[in-house]
Amino acid sequence: KGINAPIKRHSMASWIKSQDPSVCCLQEIHLTCKDIHRLKIKEWSKIYQANGKGKAEIAILVSDKTDLNQKDQKRQEHYTTVKCLIQQEELTILNIYLPNAGVPRFIKQVLDTFTETDSHTIIFGDFNTPLTILDRSSRQKINKSIQKLNIALDQVDPIDIYRTLHAKTTEYTFFSSPCSTYSKIDHIIRSKTLLSKCKITEI
Repeated sequence: KGINAPIKRHSMASWIKSQDPSVCCLQEIHLTCKDIHRLKIKEWSKIYQANGKGKAEIAILVSDKTDLNQKDQKRQEHYTTVKCLIQQEELTILNIYLPNAGVPRFIKQVLDTFTETDSHTIIFGDFNTPLTILDRSSRQKINKSIQKLNIALDQVDPIDIYRTLHAKTTEYTFFSSPCSTYSKIDHIIRSKTLLSKCKITEI
């Protein structure tokens, strides 16, 4: 699990170098706090991680090419957020990883905390839950807790950017062997005010 194995870290570093993103958000890295230096990649010296029970579960990596001026950082067991200026534009990056239990309630709490006061928020994360019927290959009905989560999302500023731009597309990020089903449980949630700046999103 995670990126403890050198071959996984090499694969991650190769992907980052080939894609050349400005920011990279990682979840379920399962590194101990003392091993967080293993995330270091040439020309990627800025690392913001969240620690849980002795392990760094998630991290935000920022390219040295990116003009980032950090204003604030908050860390909890399952998420870390960096409030900053990127290329002189105000932005809050929230990277989140959640276990299976109580996901909708926890996500709603996080959204209430960050998005009501910040219209420049982008949330990257492994939510461990689909948000729509299209996010499951089984087309299983969305339960009440996820319905409540979607109602909360409708009432605040953020939207699911992938589902907004691909309203009828069925792409998945997770396969359950016991159930033989695919799901999209990884999401990018961003402020509606930033929607016009999004050119491409894909799985």
